[in-house]
Amino acid sequence: MAIIKWEPMNSMLDDFFNEEDVFMPMRRANRLVPAIDMYEDKDNVYIETALSGIDPEKVNITVEDDILKLEGSAEHKSEVDEKNYYRKEIRSGHFTRAVALPKKVKADQTKAEYKDGILKVTLPKSEDVKPKPIKVEVKK
Repeated sequence: MAIIKWEPMNSMLDDFFNEEDVFMPMRRANRLVPAIDMYEDKDNVYIETALSGIDPEKVNITVEDDILKLEGSAEHKSEVDEKNYYRKEIRSGHFTRAVALPKKVKADQTKAEYKDGILKVTLPKSEDVKPKPIKVEVKK
């Protein structure tokens, strides 16, 4: 089991950039807000989000000032009149999700791929945040 460092500032920044949720938490339940997983390796930061049923051509990804923003729309067409539903949990409409990135990235080299309903965004880290080995000289 991996240990994940708790970084409260990142969480607060996420809340700030999704400010509607901060001021009106009940509205989130009625909106389409894709959940994300964010992780890194030595070269990249990765963000994955489940966008099942959403046309990947209708998803816009932008990176600016170390903020990743996902925008798009989900369309769910149904032949059933809404007033006959017992339950309606499949969301449709416009969505926006912005998250603060934990590291500086090369925004112009961002890549995204969509496979089996999962959008995976790969953001290469800037050179100044990658670990650099330092050779220690030993004098005898």
